[in-house]
Amino acid sequence: MASNNFHRSDSLVKLAERLRIYNHPLNNSSNSTNARVQNQSPRFQECTVNEVVSKEQELKSEFGTDPIANNSRRVKSDRASVLVCLFEDQKGHLRVILTKRASTLSTHSGEVALPGGKVEEGDANDIETALREAEEEIGLDRSLVDVVAVLESFTNKKGITVVPVVGILWDRNAFKPVINTAEVAAIFDAPLEMFLKDENRREQEREYMGDEYVLHFFDHETENEKYIIWALTAGILIKAASIVYQRPPDFQERRPKFWNRSRR
Repeated sequence: MASNNFHRSDSLVKLAERLRIYNHPLNNSSNSTNARVQNQSPRFQECTVNEVVSKEQELKSEFGTDPIANNSRRVKSDRASVLVCLFEDQKGHLRVILTKRASTLSTHSGEVALPGGKVEEGDANDIETALREAEEEIGLDRSLVDVVAVLESFTNKKGITVVPVVGILWDRNAFKPVINTAEVAAIFDAPLEMFLKDENRREQEREYMGDEYVLHFFDHETENEKYIIWALTAGILIKAASIVYQRPPDFQERRPKFWNRSRR
């Protein structure tokens, strides 16, 4: 966990509290994990910035029995998790950590991605998968990440169910990246709000099995390097940004239907 001596901004604390009780539309069971977290919300509302206690371990335990996050401790090659790791920059703006995949990888080589990967034996749940993969890929110590929400899953064309796990990196300076060059060529961050703006954005109309949809391409430049965030990664970040900022994007999304074909 982040050090108790590190100052947490009011805005980020409030965001974490709100995301902890986020109940996505596919998790409506009264016995669901998010419902149980909602019942605990008064405790968070009564806390001051210095009194906020991270609930990551509790969430991990709870999501281990949740139908959305549970992996039954079995290898499921058709399931993966990604970490949407958020932090505040010096101006108080939210940013998200991204990677550029190594050019030697057999799939999606050279593309921008969120840290993450497929479920492996021993992963208790989707949260564990996302944290383990981030640690392996970019050296992000899981103790620095405060997991606050698990979003509804996406399914790609190959039938892989991808579960976005949202975490807060309270102290960006405590993170010292160690890149696994076999998997990652570069690590960078981008403003989360850019995925709601109709700026530096392009789109392409596509068709798949009679379904016409739009793929969004976001151009981002940092430290003299240019990156393109697109396809499923862009879709996940549009969704995450919409939840965080509580508003829809400034453009028509028209996401592919197959992203929703497997919700489990």
